[in-house]
Amino acid sequence: MAQLDLHFRVAENDPGPIFADSTSNGLKDPVVIGDITLQELFADNVFAKVWRVANRDLENNNPPTAYPEFVPQSGAVSGRYTLREADLWTCGFFPGTLYSLLERVSRYPRAVAFPRRNEGEQFQDLKLSRENLLSLCRTWAEPLHAMTGRTDTHDLGFIAEPALRLDWVLTGNNRSLNSLITAANSLATRYDSRVGAIRRNFIVIIDSLCNLELLFYASAHSKSNRLAVMAKRHAETLLRTHLRHEPRPAISKSGYEGQLYSTCHVANLDPRNGNVKRRMTAQGYPDSSTWARDAACGLAEYFLQRLGSSHKVPPWDFDAPVEDPENPVLDSSAGAIAANGMLLIAEALVMNNQPTLSKKFQDPALEVVRNLLRYSLTAEKAKFTFASYQTGFEKSSALVVDDEEDGKSFDAILKNATANNNAGANRRYWNHGLVYADYYLVRFGNELLRMGLA
Repeated sequence: MAQLDLHFRVAENDPGPIFADSTSNGLKDPVVIGDITLQELFADNVFAKVWRVANRDLENNNPPTAYPEFVPQSGAVSGRYTLREADLWTCGFFPGTLYSLLERVSRYPRAVAFPRRNEGEQFQDLKLSRENLLSLCRTWAEPLHAMTGRTDTHDLGFIAEPALRLDWVLTGNNRSLNSLITAANSLATRYDSRVGAIRRNFIVIIDSLCNLELLFYASAHSKSNRLAVMAKRHAETLLRTHLRHEPRPAISKSGYEGQLYSTCHVANLDPRNGNVKRRMTAQGYPDSSTWARDAACGLAEYFLQRLGSSHKVPPWDFDAPVEDPENPVLDSSAGAIAANGMLLIAEALVMNNQPTLSKKFQDPALEVVRNLLRYSLTAEKAKFTFASYQTGFEKSSALVVDDEEDGKSFDAILKNATANNNAGANRRYWNHGLVYADYYLVRFGNELLRMGLA
């Protein structure tokens, strides 16, 4: 193997564990210790599944021209990732998941437990070293660099940031930082000052908010205030164009006493002045409903109110009728996305000296993920085991991935995600494993580690 740049390092301006000090404002010590459900975030199963897919799906696909997207729960190809074209907006999530595991290995090795045949044996000796994992990460991420010059998509944050930002942060690879800055400037070409937003033609989609982090990050690392100004203006525009007033509940989940809002999925804006011509949906039920992933991307308080105590896993749309109570259409990805957002809100509130309000977002975030693990974690688990090889007169061994139960395999970590169940969609598919559901689940575990909660 060629020599790799492996000076693993702590991210610049990383606030470190801010929740773990039990004397600080009454916040808890790490919450995962003793919580059997949350410990599944760090189980052998998570690493083993991603490792197996990453190696297997490079066969006849190296360099990658197709990326994992979803895993059918039924049918002839159930249990195995369906690969989609490399330029699909979801292509960055699988490399991002790999890099998130690299982050665990390099920053939080105590959270990565592999089987050992004896006390002194290290996983580095068994073909699962940082070097091998980084090589695999970079193989899957390599095509992303060329995509950062695209100006035909508003999803460059999803494409570039999950993998390339961690490559820069963990290894100091300047190429990845430069690609992130290129991606941000490419995304900025879609900014229209007349409407004050990054647009797709003249529609603006709520999940575009998730791409703003790319602009802020590139702005900070390129000294270009222009990118940050665009991101801020875009967010302010969506506050005006996408939010819908909702009646205040009698009891608030978080103690919030202000106006409650839901959100539309898509707003069609007048190109002359940015006024809203129509609010609609492309992936929810009707235009007036609340698609669960919409709420997850933008509205923590409303998401919690609609989730309530009746939904263990979010429905795909909070207002869609349940046609089959025995097999409802769910969306575990909405839960994973929302939980990450609530955890970041909790962190921001602690840093703003509001620990009581912080807990009202931290605790629901943890409970959302507990329920995902209780009700959507796949029963078909994977594990690392030892395989022995005979080469001439020498015996050697390596870690390989096996199913916990022979013949029962499912590539994704979570089931019950829904990519698009809109009746008018060109491709309608629901209740499956989904690459970004797993990505945000793994990220949640890493955020717990970073914050000192695990």
